[in-house]
Amino acid sequence: QGYVVESGGGLVQSGGSLRLSCTASINEFYAYDLRWDRQAPGKERELVAGIKSDYKRYWADSVVGRFTIARDNTKNTVYLQIDNVKADDAAAYYCSAHLYTPPREFWGRGVWVTVST
Repeated sequence: QGYVVESGGGLVQSGGSLRLSCTASINEFYAYDLRWDRQAPGKERELVAGIKSDYKRYWADSVVGRFTIARDNTKNTVYLQIDNVKADDAAAYYCSAHLYTPPREFWGRGVWVTVST
């Protein structure tokens, strides 16, 4: 059993920066692959960025160069740094943790990012 909780969302000005955090209550957090997805109103949920247990990172093409994902296994936390925020970044952001052997996954309830232009 366990859970993940996102924080750090809110209102940000276009061009500004924001850092989202996701803290997990999970045993062996270090073994999980972590990812951030987002869902804007009226749109499908999409992967934004991920960081694997071996620290390999990947991003959606739309956020390359502006989003940074990092993890701190000592704090059971994954971060998403958003720079040069754009209007299209406005969405609910979801954190998740994934283990493949045995299969387990945890999803947060999401945190909203609102962009003012």
